[in-house]
Order: sequence, then structure tokens, then C-alpha cells
Amino acid sequence: MRIGVDVGGTNTDAVILDGDRVRASIKRPTSSDVSGGIQAAIAGLLLQADLKPNAIEAVMIGTTHFTNAFVQASGLARVAAIRIGFPASRSIPPFASWPARLRDAVRGHSAMIGGGFQFDGRRLGALDEAQLRDLARRIAEDGIGEVAVSSIFAQVNAEHEQRAAAILREEIPGASVTLSSEVGRTGLIERENAAIMNASLRPLAAKVAGAFSVALADLGITAPFFVSQNDGTLMSASLMQRFPVLTFAAGPTNSLRGAYFLTGLGDALVADIGGTTSDIGVLAGGFPRQSSMSVDIGGIRTNFRTPDILSLGLGGGSHVRALDGGVSIGPDSVGFRLTEEALVFGGDTLTATDVAVAVSHAVIGDTRAVAGLDHSLMRLASAEIHRLLADGLDRMKTSLAPVPLILVGGGAALIDQPLPGISETIRPPEAGVANAVGAAIGQVGGEIDRIYNCGDGGREQALDDARAQAVAAAVAAGAAPASVGIVTLDDLPLQYLPGGARRIVCRAVGDLAAIGGVRG
Repeated sequence: MRIGVDVGGTNTDAVILDGDRVRASIKRPTSSDVSGGIQAAIAGLLLQADLKPNAIEAVMIGTTHFTNAFVQASGLARVAAIRIGFPASRSIPPFASWPARLRDAVRGHSAMIGGGFQFDGRRLGALDEAQLRDLARRIAEDGIGEVAVSSIFAQVNAEHEQRAAAILREEIPGASVTLSSEVGRTGLIERENAAIMNASLRPLAAKVAGAFSVALADLGITAPFFVSQNDGTLMSASLMQRFPVLTFAAGPTNSLRGAYFLTGLGDALVADIGGTTSDIGVLAGGFPRQSSMSVDIGGIRTNFRTPDILSLGLGGGSHVRALDGGVSIGPDSVGFRLTEEALVFGGDTLTATDVAVAVSHAVIGDTRAVAGLDHSLMRLASAEIHRLLADGLDRMKTSLAPVPLILVGGGAALIDQPLPGISETIRPPEAGVANAVGAAIGQVGGEIDRIYNCGDGGREQALDDARAQAVAAAVAAGAAPASVGIVTLDDLPLQYLPGGARRIVCRAVGDLAAIGGVRG
């Protein structure tokens, strides 16, 4: 048996998965320290299922902790950013596009040195090791322990990044080094930004991993715990400490994977309606459709893998306000204070949840608290809730053909009418904790994103190499070799580069070798 936990902005959801069956589920308010909410949820879950802690084989946790910390510039470490490729990229130095607030919080040192490669693997120049060693000594003198290294076309050849990391660790004992080739995709500036972001979060990741370990130990759970990544797969606690940036957008991803598990529909729209936002995504082959665009996080462009998600300011805790001749819904929300401030819970704030109860879409809390509300206004507010969601769904569709919609999340009760462009609306059992289910069924993945110089007749060889590297990466991450399969393979010719250049992105996924798998 495994436990899945998803820490949201309003609630911490948890489930126990017994094979392919959800044995127990629970919701608890998210605590300010995150780990407290996790501990309360798991304790309640074990009590509900009448299970001893030693019956649990693994715990899977999805958290928004790192996303929130970065966007809020809270608890970030200062980073020395080193770019290898001077003078080719000197026109846009590291941190050039960062908002001042985040730049001031993160930037320690910033430098460009000689080296790097061209798209076909040829050297732009030799790595300037003497300059790097001098720079490392200055970084050490300033007490900076986090370093982010990026090199031009490192995704083709990471040799200079790897050599730079070895030198930095020689000169700065105990230095923590993030390489752009390990976290980002094609695009120097975006890949560099991802590496810097990751480096700034590493000390916090160590603290969070320690807090999770203590929370589970206090409950008597000795099973290993894993953390959800933003592509629907899992990573170990030790890997999370190295790559915390890969947890960004893990919450919506878990919801999509949970929706697939609960319905068996591999191709559908999914709307996860929480207390604060509605996250809309697309399932393709049982996994979230990945974004093909650079992702903006806190005003910074990055290019690490993320699901294609549209977030709307619509949730169960959204404020509802009457306007002249109309009504407004959100985007502000009472969030995790829903059970204190909503009318049906004895509060004095009109929320979307109150509207759903008033128009008989849901039975939540004290229904008498909304019995005296203006019914025509409540119907108008309900229609606006449906309009907002329908507009978001339409923006995520790629064709006019009607498609199925899976509604999940604690706020799914807000929707109780047919929506345009939707062939059927499905509310699966345990829809309110689909995000925790998605965490529990997580598998292990490996990805390769490289530019190949194929030339004449080299395309098939490049594809075979990408497949082999992706499978090897999944196995190295902890997947059982026999269970690994290729789930996506994108082959994109790059006409602007000579020599038959192609960008190949391949992702492989398999079951955790340590505990076996479930249908996922």
C-alpha cells in the first residue's frame, strides 16, 4: 500500500492506495509550515483506514512549496551564475531579464568565461580554466555556496559544464553546483534561468526534505518517500534536493494523472477546481500534454518541462460580489480560510461555494445560512461561474469537436450544467482527492532533449540513441527495467541550422523498482 499526498494552497489531500483501489481519503487544511498539514492528513488517514504505519510501502508527496517560495522571493539562496561561451553571448548577461525584486534576492556573482560548443558539437573555444579558478576563489571569499553553470549548446555536449563543476568543487569545498544541461531544454537564456532558479532553491529543498522525513518518522512510517515532478513522474527525496525546480506545477499534473486513473480516460480535458484556482489541462495518452512554450515563473522565462496548464482565478473560495446589473467571481479568494469565512460555515463572506449551495448544486455546511439570499442573483452568479470555466476550456481545446471533460477537485460541485464543446462531463468517485491519487500512482521517468547532427541517413540512428538514453535515464532514476516504455517522442527538424540538425525529445516512464506499480 502507498500513500499519496498533495499539498495545495487551501487543503492538503491524502489517499491510501491499495493496489488499484482507493482504500481511504482525507482532506485537511494546509498548514503554514506545510509539513504539519501533511502529518495531520496522514495521521487521520491511517486512523480512518485502521492501518498500522508499517503497512505503508511508500509515500508520494506533491507540493507547491518551492513554487511559492520562488515567486514570493522567500528563503532563496544567493547564487553565482557562470556562463561558458564568451564572447558569443555577451550581449545578454546572466540575470539580464530578471525582475529587480528576484534579482536582488538571488544574484551573488555573475560572470561569462570562454568555452562552449556549436550546435554540431564543435568547440567555440577552449574552456578558460584559469579564469574559472580565479572566479571560484572570489565566490568562496564572498561565502556563496550555490553555483549555476550554463554553457552554449550544453544539451549537445555537456563536457565544459561538467569540467567546470569539477573545478568549482576543487576550489570551493562543499559547493553545490547546478548544471543547466541537467534541468533545462534548448534555449540558452531560458536554460540558464532554470539552472539559477534551481540553485537558489537547493538549501530550502534540504530543509523541506528534512521536515518531510521528520513528519513521517513522528508517525512511525519508515517507508521511503518520493516527490512528484511536473511531468507526472516521481523522484527520490535525494533527487528532489538536487532538482527542486522540477517540482514546479506538480500539483496540476497530479490532478490530471489522478483523473486518468479514476476514469480510465487517456484523452480528455481535465478541470481541477480547488479552493483558489481552477487548473485546466489536457490528457494525451494518460499523461498531461506538455507545454511547447517557454514558461514564465515570477516574471522569469524558463524552459524546463512543464504541463500545458491554464489557471483561472475561480475556486470554491472565490469572492462573489454583486455589480450593477451583474456579478463578479474572484479572482481573489478566502483560500484555506474557506471553512471559517464562507457563509455556509458561519462566516460573513459570500463565496462561490455559497452560490453552489444556494442553487442546490451542492449540500455543504449549513444550508440555512444561504436560504435568504436573492435567488436571481445566485442563479446569475452560478451562470457566471459556468461561463468562466467554459471560456477556459475553449482556450485549451485544439479543435471544434466535442471532447469529454473530467471534473476533479474539491470545488467540482460548482459545476452542474452542460458546457459548450463538451461531449460528456464526468465526476469520478474520489474526484475531490484526484490530486493525491495522481501523486500515489506516480511512476519514474527519464527524458532526453538533444540536438542531433543527423546528416544523410542519420535520423533513425539519432532516434534510437534518444530512446536508449531516455530508457537509461528512467532506470537510473529508479524504474524497473522491464516496465519502462517510451511515452513521447518528438522529432523536430531545425531548418535554421545546417547539416540536417534535428531536435529530438524523448521521454520514457516505468514503475518504481522498489515497490512495484499500479495501473497508471
